[in-house]
Amino acid sequence: MNDGVNGVALAVFIFFFLAVTVMGFLAARWRRAADEQSLDEWGLGGRSFGTWVTWFLLGGDLYTAYTFVAVPAAIYAAGASGFFAVPYTILVYPLIFTFLPRLWSVSHKHGYVTTSDFVRGRFGSKGLSLAVAVTGILATMPYIALQLVGIQAVLDVMGVGGGENTNWFIKDLPLLIAFGVLAAYTYSSGLRAPALIAFVKDTLIYIVIAVAIIYIPIKLGGFDEIFKAANDKYTANGVGGIVPAETGQWTYATLALGSALALFMYPHSITATLSSRSREVIRRNTTILPLYSLMLGLLALLGFMAIAAGVKVENGQLAIPQLFETMFPAWFAGVAFAAIGIGALVPAAIMSIAAANLFTRNIYKDFINPDATPAQETKISKLVSLLVKVGALAFVLTMDKTVAINFQLLGGIWILQTFPALVGGLFTRWFHRWALLTGWAVGMLYGTLAAYGVASPTQKHFGGSAKEIPGIGEIGYIGLTAFILNAVVTIVLTFAFRAVNAPDGIDETSPEDYTADAGDKDVQAELPPATAGATH
Repeated sequence: MNDGVNGVALAVFIFFFLAVTVMGFLAARWRRAADEQSLDEWGLGGRSFGTWVTWFLLGGDLYTAYTFVAVPAAIYAAGASGFFAVPYTILVYPLIFTFLPRLWSVSHKHGYVTTSDFVRGRFGSKGLSLAVAVTGILATMPYIALQLVGIQAVLDVMGVGGGENTNWFIKDLPLLIAFGVLAAYTYSSGLRAPALIAFVKDTLIYIVIAVAIIYIPIKLGGFDEIFKAANDKYTANGVGGIVPAETGQWTYATLALGSALALFMYPHSITATLSSRSREVIRRNTTILPLYSLMLGLLALLGFMAIAAGVKVENGQLAIPQLFETMFPAWFAGVAFAAIGIGALVPAAIMSIAAANLFTRNIYKDFINPDATPAQETKISKLVSLLVKVGALAFVLTMDKTVAINFQLLGGIWILQTFPALVGGLFTRWFHRWALLTGWAVGMLYGTLAAYGVASPTQKHFGGSAKEIPGIGEIGYIGLTAFILNAVVTIVLTFAFRAVNAPDGIDETSPEDYTADAGDKDVQAELPPATAGATH
């Protein structure tokens, strides 16, 4: 790693950062609506995005700085087991093809902004809606923090902020500036900002990956040399070579499956989905989004390249930025760093908006101010989006950054517990609201306690997301075990509550709502604003 500042790379990075900052503020004028003081406009972009905007937005939402930094870092540290992210992004698309169009339709019909809006409307339960909202906010916080870790990794490699002995304020000042800019244009432009910036972000990422997958192997002597160097390192470290040992196969499979089930439970994934203008846009995107999985597989190979290039870092999150600085000319390293930095800004903005919408609609409006006007909702969401980012920033500045991915995986354990209420509710109302709430509580409790008991070389608690599966004896993903426990409790208690005729909540949806499209008559839209809000 260079001792000083990489001036050329920093200049290129600043150029792109300033460009997307300007775009972020100008986005407020893009597709400007007559009435901007509503969550539909600020938080969902007016529900107006077509196929390509939605594709870039979802891609920018799902393929983040985590993708660029943490996935190759996992390969760099542990071998092919880090490839779990590739199969899970393949598994997820057939899954979401079955339920996302239904969620879009019913949300369009009733004006739902969040998943908790749907859960409350479907099951007539504010308690269950609150549980889904709180889970979404908790799971999103470490995910936002991981994006800031990506920015900080790039800044560290460029030599910005000084060394470890530098005053903490000076060291973290560049990150604070990036955070301030992110907070400002998100507050001003809402979801339109990351939607517009996503075009730049994805273009840069594709360029960097295309160059890296050709240029770096040529400099390192080809993929034979790369894989040989990686295999030698893993063998020397006792990992057993590139391919993980048989004992790790359950972990790999359960982590991939559990992550696939969890991905579109995250609030930011649903926010990007609901911003599209029609049901057909969603269906079309589920068929073309797998193009990103091809990119992810190539990106993961960078972990092997970092080993072959002789990259030595104590913090694995720095491996790929350091690889870029080592292998690329300074100007193109700046382009690569900009891709990572912008790859953090886009999802961080969407995540903070999604978390803020959950608080506003399902905590503030449901429990604090039921008579809140659309303008008041928008104001509260803007303020909460700032607070969410402050919380994520505090996480980054106070916690050990080498374990950021473990806290994001803990968020995955939590968010997976909302699957029965959300996806189950889209296809059936047989599950009882009290059973769903109890199952959620059991899954959350088990998942959190199990993760708390996992240690690692750098952490006494929350050191990973895999543990022995009760009754099987194999090591597996805690989130999937908690989800199965959640589902079993939900099913058993539903039979019990049905047997004693426990009261159901009022379902405000009807079967045709789940297949409605934008062109269908929307009675909700014809109601006066105050009346329409009362039905929520």
